[in-house]
Amino acid sequence: MFRSILRALPLRCQLCHHRLEEHRTSWCEACHSTLPQSPRCLRCGLPAPYEIELCGRCLTTPPKWDSLTCIGSYTFPYTTLLHRFKYQRQYWLADELASLIATRIDEPASVITPIPMHWRRRMWRGYNHSQVLARSLAKQLNVDCEPNLLKRVRATRQQKGLDRQSRLTNLDNAFTVSGTLPKRLALVDDVVTTGATLSQVCDLLRSNGVKHIDIYCVCRTPPPQAGRKN
Repeated sequence: MFRSILRALPLRCQLCHHRLEEHRTSWCEACHSTLPQSPRCLRCGLPAPYEIELCGRCLTTPPKWDSLTCIGSYTFPYTTLLHRFKYQRQYWLADELASLIATRIDEPASVITPIPMHWRRRMWRGYNHSQVLARSLAKQLNVDCEPNLLKRVRATRQQKGLDRQSRLTNLDNAFTVSGTLPKRLALVDDVVTTGATLSQVCDLLRSNGVKHIDIYCVCRTPPPQAGRKN
């Protein structure tokens, strides 16, 4: 009902605010054509000079997952769209963001699940944005979404602002398995930076028999210290 009413109203592009003549997406064709994209490593998802199966970093220290698919780096306009989606409850953006991810996935996992949110944070925010995104993505990929395969059993500090080591210790014993896991599974999240959260979850999944793990996210961006020598 709400979506039908929304579609009947005159809408404006979420980026340039010009009126949309058609309501197929939340942004105009001009803005859509300028959405920033860059070639990436298909394993870790970080930017690369050209699309490559394994970058130099992955050859020496591969991530815990097997592949990562994203739209772009955490820069404008994705920062604006994600802020509206996560904090301003513009739920309809989930379909638009999911559609951008879906176009980059050739052979999707048959089951996808969101990164879980602790019940206290979910109560405060009102919903798990990763779950909303996962449901929309599963529908567009025609695969199953199982939102309760994982559970966050310990409230943790927000990862934003923590260094890599602090992020890892912050997540110790934060997750548990609460369902039957398939051999191949895709995890859905909004932004991947250091990958600390996903690494913890991947370790848990591997110990419970998952053989192949894909990551589907909106943004994959290097950590602030990436490329600097200690």
